[in-house]
Amino acid sequence: MFSAHTIRAALLCVSAFFPYGSFGIPAKNHPTPVNLRIEGADKTIFEGTIVTMGHNVTTVSGGTHHCDGTNDKANEFPGPTCTSALDDASKETGFQWDGTFSTEFDDYFITSIGDSTETDSEFWGLLLNFKFTPVGGCQQEVDTTDHILWAFNAFNAKHFLKLVGPTKAKKNIPTKFVVTDGMTGDPVQGATVDGGTSNARGVVIITFGKEGTHGLKATMDGSIRSNQLQVDVY
Repeated sequence: MFSAHTIRAALLCVSAFFPYGSFGIPAKNHPTPVNLRIEGADKTIFEGTIVTMGHNVTTVSGGTHHCDGTNDKANEFPGPTCTSALDDASKETGFQWDGTFSTEFDDYFITSIGDSTETDSEFWGLLLNFKFTPVGGCQQEVDTTDHILWAFNAFNAKHFLKLVGPTKAKKNIPTKFVVTDGMTGDPVQGATVDGGTSNARGVVIITFGKEGTHGLKATMDGSIRSNQLQVDVY
């Protein structure tokens, strides 16, 4: 079994092959609303829009360092990043996070978010638009259209669930939703959504018995839970 140090180094080593290699066009460093989701071991720690920009961040284990996309020369100009979004969300909602700092890669290794702390075989992973980032979270710049996902035990996950469907539904009328793997787009069978189970086509039918707003998530053992879908039932 690989040691935690070996796996951590491998996660950032890929950055050496991507000079100025973060996804997307470098953003300007001004307050930018981005979509952020943090899926812990047992629950969703954060999901929503957070306004962020590149800035210095501080952790107990790693100290204070810049986190603005120019880390390790990943981007020419500073901008909002995946880790700056994580840091701003923690300040806004009160959850804690920690990470060691690698001087070799000029970036943080995230070790804990909320009550989900890495083990010898379970680590925090970072995805942007359902793809693992080629660089670390302080190197990866983001824009308003991006979806950031920090996921615990990401490297052992079978699926990264994605839930789609209508945002409005009628009371007592069966309504169709679809569960897919966000990475591949393939339908996922056996995921649970509000008590229903997805079939081979990823379809799950839900009948809402009460009016109001319902928050739906797809879950499945061994997989990263899905985005939340808000459905207004009338």
